[in-house]
Amino acid sequence: MAHLTSKSAYQQLSDRLNRFPQGAPPNDLLFKILALLFSEREAALVSQLPVKPFTAKQAAASWQIVEAEARNVLEGLASRAILLDMPTPEGDTIYALPPPMAGFFEFSMMRVRGDIDQQLLSELYYEYVTVEEDFMRALLLDGETPPGRVFVNEPALEQRAAHHGPRNEAEWGSKDAASLQVLDYERASEVIRTAEHMGVSLCYCRHKKQHLDQACDKPLDICLTFGGTADSLIRHEYARRVDQIEGRDLLQKAYDLNLVQFGDNVREGVAFICNCCGCCCEAMIGLRKFGALMPIHSTNYIPRIVNEVCNGCGKCANLCPVEAMTLVSANDPHKPNKRKTKLNEDVCLGCGVCVRVCPTKGLFLEARPERIITPLNSVHRIVVMALERGNLQDLIFDNKALLSHRMMGAILGVILRLPPLKQALATQQVKSRYLERLVMRVKV
Repeated sequence: MAHLTSKSAYQQLSDRLNRFPQGAPPNDLLFKILALLFSEREAALVSQLPVKPFTAKQAAASWQIVEAEARNVLEGLASRAILLDMPTPEGDTIYALPPPMAGFFEFSMMRVRGDIDQQLLSELYYEYVTVEEDFMRALLLDGETPPGRVFVNEPALEQRAAHHGPRNEAEWGSKDAASLQVLDYERASEVIRTAEHMGVSLCYCRHKKQHLDQACDKPLDICLTFGGTADSLIRHEYARRVDQIEGRDLLQKAYDLNLVQFGDNVREGVAFICNCCGCCCEAMIGLRKFGALMPIHSTNYIPRIVNEVCNGCGKCANLCPVEAMTLVSANDPHKPNKRKTKLNEDVCLGCGVCVRVCPTKGLFLEARPERIITPLNSVHRIVVMALERGNLQDLIFDNKALLSHRMMGAILGVILRLPPLKQALATQQVKSRYLERLVMRVKV
């Protein structure tokens, strides 16, 4: 009976997680992970929490307990980085349950702790996220708007401008280096410069791989969080506060180590930027595994190869985190063993790491023909993702404790899945310009 009761609580929690656009496909591995992170009572309580941020008073109403008791439960969950807690100017606290990823899965490994079995948790994460494919398929392939994006390697852009090799129109393309438009939100350095709060934590991926004896030699303490997320993690000692100077130093360290900056797919209010290696990072492994099947996570740039300069050394191919660069025969009859670099544009992230390591300056970045749409902020992104994934009703009718919300959510869910309406809602105009203006109007 205890086993059935426990599974019921964790099934309810799984259902709650999957009302958010970034969910977690249920299976026995997920239930084992949740059982390590949540007590049975906590799982039952959290399953009733709203999708949108909420107060202790709202949680108490959902749980039908007094507010002081609800606040104690919420503060306990926040102290373990399961919930994020954000103080308001009025002196209250807003709580939010982040998705599993990027969210409380990562947070659980962002410091060394003794209250949970991190060895077992690492093994379960590896099986659930990396070995099995359902979670990463749902995260990367459901819908056209990804939760994360790549930031361009800024030294690679500077290297383009300082390139002294062949520079005719055929080699450079039609645009000169000076005309390459780089927007502030595409620069990790700008996120660091403007962050109100900034923290550094252990890299979840490399820390997990360390427990599996599979970690590389890249540093652990190099992944950054920002804003309200950072503030909450810092207060509960899951991150260490850093200033702009140290933040810039960490970013430069990541550049020097040829790590890829992968962060929030938003223009405003970026919550995290991970500095990723191709061997440990779950995002890079997933991007490599699914390749051209997935929606674009790329920057607005693409490397171009100057064939006359490329000597086929293979450094770019060895360091590409998603294996977009390969070596092929140069088809030189005088040098049958000569090789040259070939790019698979369908899987290229446009990170620019390859440009930086090219010893002959035979690579440079240029703008992609069509600019990639980046959501304005997290509200914009979540609503777009909900539209694409067919669960907008879970955002609108958020209080599942009310029978009326459950009924209206079910009805709207059926309507939104009708082919003509779903197709109309999925248009680029609705997902980008119209919705962005609506979000900005609400913001004002």
